[in-house]
Amino acid sequence: MLAGAAVLCAVRQDRPAPYGDHLTPGPAARSARAHGAAVEAYDGRTLRWRYARAGRRPLSVLPARGHAIAVWDDGLVTDTDGRSVRWHRALPAAGGWLRRQGGTGVLRPLGRGMLAVVTPDRIAAYRTADGDLRWVLPARAGCAFRPERAVRHGPALLLAQPCADGAWTAQLIAVDDLGRIVPHRAPLGNDRPGTGPAGPRTGKALAPPR
Repeated sequence: MLAGAAVLCAVRQDRPAPYGDHLTPGPAARSARAHGAAVEAYDGRTLRWRYARAGRRPLSVLPARGHAIAVWDDGLVTDTDGRSVRWHRALPAAGGWLRRQGGTGVLRPLGRGMLAVVTPDRIAAYRTADGDLRWVLPARAGCAFRPERAVRHGPALLLAQPCADGAWTAQLIAVDDLGRIVPHRAPLGNDRPGTGPAGPRTGKALAPPR
């Protein structure tokens, strides 16, 4: 019995960390960046914590109030606060594109605790508190999103969606934390259960074209 328990304990200790995680923990930091094969967080010049994944490298890092969101070359998105890796989310079929193009523009904050992850095929929005997927907006047929070509306009994120054929109006879309901005929408809220509804926001976020 004791020998069996000792063997089981040894097996558990030798088990690789999920997703190849290697976190050197530390206190919360003011900034974070990709440095070589790791995400590093600093207060001034002082390194507070370091997070790496075996055989992978971060392509882009978004600091967010004491934690850091990163997109990796295998299409994984992670959120780390220095004490733990809070969540992992995989982007479908995005690894090859990320390795070719890099992570420029892929991570886009939406406000109200929401993050947009933009790839050519889709926009996926996650709640930063727990990584919960709140909505997905696929690109139109014959079109592809361009993550690097996005700008903020008040609460809205304007994204280029070039199309092989189609009117110019189909090649630019606006989203916010609740999804695509269209007239008379009635979106669901993004709050966690028990925290109260955010309330629908159906007003115009953009001025009408002239």
